[in-house]
Amino acid sequence: MARDFAAHLAAAVRARRGALRLSQQDLADMAGVSERFVRFVEQGKPSLRLDTLLALLDTLGLELQLATRTSAAARALAARALAAQPLMTQPLVTQPPPAVPSSGAPLEGDGPSARENQP
Repeated sequence: MARDFAAHLAAAVRARRGALRLSQQDLADMAGVSERFVRFVEQGKPSLRLDTLLALLDTLGLELQLATRTSAAARALAARALAAQPLMTQPLVTQPPPAVPSSGAPLEGDGPSARENQP
């Protein structure tokens, strides 16, 4: 998994740098990282400092995004997490009972209208 990600990241960085017509040194200078770091990224080195990688990607106009995996392992983890949650016996939010006037008179709109009482 890490190797696939590193290879994909390397290809994306190389392609974007090429599209922007930047040398590795130019990119390094713009991102505030070493040229060696740019080389490591483009070679697919599997262990990199995240803050430095993010600075490089930001300079290129790229971003990392996290997404939920749909693999069997991810589904099993999600199912296990749901099974571990306690069952709720009462709702989290309850509605207050409707207000009843102390006189016992019906609320506006609850009783017959004045027109219905006329012959």
